[in-house]
Amino acid sequence: MIDSPQTPYPQYRCAQCGKELPLTSARLAVTCDDHRREGDDVEVSVRPATRDDRRDIEDICDQALGETDVDAFGRSFDVLAQENLIAVSDGRFAGLASLAVDGGDLAIVLLSVYPEFQGHGIGRALVKVAVELAASRSLPAVKAAISNDDVPSFSFYQRHGFVIDSVARGLLADRYGSAEPGFSGIPVRDEIRLRRSVCPL
Repeated sequence: MIDSPQTPYPQYRCAQCGKELPLTSARLAVTCDDHRREGDDVEVSVRPATRDDRRDIEDICDQALGETDVDAFGRSFDVLAQENLIAVSDGRFAGLASLAVDGGDLAIVLLSVYPEFQGHGIGRALVKVAVELAASRSLPAVKAAISNDDVPSFSFYQRHGFVIDSVARGLLADRYGSAEPGFSGIPVRDEIRLRRSVCPL
């Protein structure tokens, strides 16, 4: 018997049993503060990527997307050709923020955190450094694009000061030829563009 690759790749972890979940099997749960999924923040350092990080960047892109190309804001970005920030926790590669200047703003082309590190402050640390970079370069804002099904990312970005800037209705369904199921089985149709204003340093 030939083992087939695991697809779709796990992108979330069950809060109850720890099982890794693919995008379409993940579900939201409403909980009180005593039972929320997030754990304590872990110690994290964020640094610019180096040539030695290429394989780790390819691996996290492969798990998140199956490739290193990201379509966002009406164009395609090759993550390997962008400015990348690496989050390291406990000596391990924990997450990635891939950045590009687009339309005068600093775009987060891809923000990906491995499931075992989600809910521990890794994404927040990456966004914080991206905002600091935008401010140091006198860029007016940081922006991100998510699909309409990506409820966890929508919540995350809003908690970190992003607001809806625009919605490209039907863009993703048109690009892929149909509205394929995404997070929790929600049909993927639209690209939601979020933006956070930045005060220059």
